Amino acid sequence: MGANARVNLLGLERNDYKGGPSTLCQGCGHNSISNQIIQVAFEMGLNQHDIIKLSGIGCSSKSPAYFLGQSHGFNSLHGRMPAIATGATTANRALIALGVSGDGDTGSIGLGQFKHMVRRNVPIVYIVENNGVYGLTKGQFSATADMGQSLKYAGVNDLPPIDICLEALAADASFVARSFAGDAKQVRELLKAALSHKGTAVLDIISPCVTFNNHEESTKSYPFGKAHQEILHDITYIPEYEPIEQIEQEPGTVQTVALHDGSHLMLKRLDPTLHDPTDKLAAFRLLEEARQEQQFITGLIYVDEHRQTLAEISHLVETPLVALSAEQLRPPREALDRMMQHLVCC
Repeated sequence: MGANARVNLLGLERNDYKGGPSTLCQGCGHNSISNQIIQVAFEMGLNQHDIIKLSGIGCSSKSPAYFLGQSHGFNSLHGRMPAIATGATTANRALIALGVSGDGDTGSIGLGQFKHMVRRNVPIVYIVENNGVYGLTKGQFSATADMGQSLKYAGVNDLPPIDICLEALAADASFVARSFAGDAKQVRELLKAALSHKGTAVLDIISPCVTFNNHEESTKSYPFGKAHQEILHDITYIPEYEPIEQIEQEPGTVQTVALHDGSHLMLKRLDPTLHDPTDKLAAFRLLEEARQEQQFITGLIYVDEHRQTLAEISHLVETPLVALSAEQLRPPREALDRMMQHLVCC
């Protein structure tokens, strides 16, 4: 459906996908991301009752209250959202999990849970609203803050930043992308692709904090993002029900990536490095070179549509566990007896 349509395939209007009014600062990048989630859910005709919103603690983790007001939701402890997501998607594999975290919630207290969620390939769209600062607690440095950065109330940061995309790649993530809250079109197209991906889709979105970290020297600011953004591809998401027209296949022009549900990403290469998002080594090299040169690379960095999800690795039945009867979930006494006999030491 077109972005300008009044109603979607479910007969719903865009306003039906809103949540409560935002209590974040005016101009906060998180609000822009919430607006794009609303627009994407409307355009894709998502049923809100099939969606579970998940978050931890922080400004970013307040965001789910502002979109998809008719969906399920769970606001967890600081850094513990991945464990809740793993449990929810295991119990009900039919759910569309949408997690919203922050650079502190993911890069500091929740880094261990994040890495284990990614290595298990839990089916979730995991958005990191990354501003390099703890805005909710008045402007301390987060784990993604720039080395040498100076803040009024925090002094100078002497530690190197954690790169969320590099951490995701190292944990064998099957979808890694970076975007900028000021680039609404790119955020929308990446969100559509992430929602169509069957495993963990990590989307690191630089989302400036207008109160504590929006000066030109910060790589997490609006001025820096607008001046230095290096876009890898012009991204177009093509739903399964839309035919793919004949496109150029010459090297360096257009690349298509097939997603597991039949939808496609059409990538028009803009960067002179001609980045291939299916090449993992190239993804590592791209991020490391960008770090050394202080480039702000955005776009689809890596995707692997063949890696098994946690549900597939665990051989879960297609029917969600929550829909099974007690008789189907409980093994019979004979099966337990056989198991105990097998465990008896000789």
